[in-house]
Amino acid sequence: MHTLRSSSVATLAKVVCRLSSRLKSTGGRPSAPLGSRFLTNPDDIFKHNMWDHVQWTEEDKENAQQRVEENSCTQIPLKEQGKFDTDACEYWDKFYGRHQDKFFKDRNWLFLEFPELLPSGAKSEDTNRCLDDQQTVLPTGSSTDTETRYQQHSGPVKHHRSTDTADLQDSCQKAVLEKDDAATQTATFPDRHASFRILEVGCGVGNSVFPIIGSIKEMDAFLYCCDFSPCAIQLVKDHPDYDDSVCHAFVHDVCEEMASFPFPPHSLDVILAVFVLSSIHPDRIQGVVNRLSTYLKHGGIFLFRDYGRYDMSQLRFKKGRCLSENFYTRGDGTCVYFFTKEEVHDLFSNAGLEEVQNLEDRRLQVNRGKKVAMHRVWMQSKYRKLNPPSAS
Repeated sequence: MHTLRSSSVATLAKVVCRLSSRLKSTGGRPSAPLGSRFLTNPDDIFKHNMWDHVQWTEEDKENAQQRVEENSCTQIPLKEQGKFDTDACEYWDKFYGRHQDKFFKDRNWLFLEFPELLPSGAKSEDTNRCLDDQQTVLPTGSSTDTETRYQQHSGPVKHHRSTDTADLQDSCQKAVLEKDDAATQTATFPDRHASFRILEVGCGVGNSVFPIIGSIKEMDAFLYCCDFSPCAIQLVKDHPDYDDSVCHAFVHDVCEEMASFPFPPHSLDVILAVFVLSSIHPDRIQGVVNRLSTYLKHGGIFLFRDYGRYDMSQLRFKKGRCLSENFYTRGDGTCVYFFTKEEVHDLFSNAGLEEVQNLEDRRLQVNRGKKVAMHRVWMQSKYRKLNPPSAS
């Protein structure tokens, strides 16, 4: 594990404090919440488990690059690599079978970082509370920053429909706006009358699913969630909070080009992919994003969070676990790729989506018991599907 101890921790704390103070004094806060805990006093480094918006020194970058060069100099032979791709479903199914729903925590931070998960004008109680906290802690920024931080989905939403007439009007309106998909739209698919639809890709055992379900009830919204692990999907369906009136969980392999979804193209308002694209072979990721993007409505948004280059988890890999550049396999056979900001931008731009947000979330994770500090790097991005050009 890449760790920092004693004098190194003290030095890092001072650097973080200087940079945090500079960030505040210039009003240069990040354009998304991503936490608001700034380390301003080196003596406070072990008072919390995590510090936000940590800038790396040149020495930090050089040390990280050296660690990656060392742990990737010996790659797994090509003839042995195929199984990690072809048997990926089996590896993850065993993972969920072994850990059940005890490995990951529920992502209650989702609505703070991704308010677009809720229909326009709606906020969960957690979101309201978190946003209030952010506004009292973070230094004041520009109006552009504020709009980016708290941007909501701007599509039309109709709440509390109570009559068949309202449903019919919605269906007719969709048929006019999406003529090419009229025949498909009239086919039966789960909650085709919902006016706001979300898909979570790679939902696992529901650590995002259940916070979302708890927030979209009574909002005329619907959540689809899929994973290629049958074990994971069964655990989602067996959960006491699973509600098929607002959610449809199904087994699906997003790498399978011919596999179909239970909804038509251009029918989703939001696609959510949290720590899932990194588990796919790098050669396949672009195709996956391209296919998923076809299911977004014009104006719909793709929300992404995943591992960033030189994250602690990349640096602690041992020699012999590297499959290809920045792509590794863990001891249980599951795989992980580490993205750069530029790669993420190319990935979604090549799929025809427009950047709304593309950030590196750099934090300092602290083990207060062992007096150890570790660098974490995550990518957080939002890309929107452009509206078609208006007819002249």
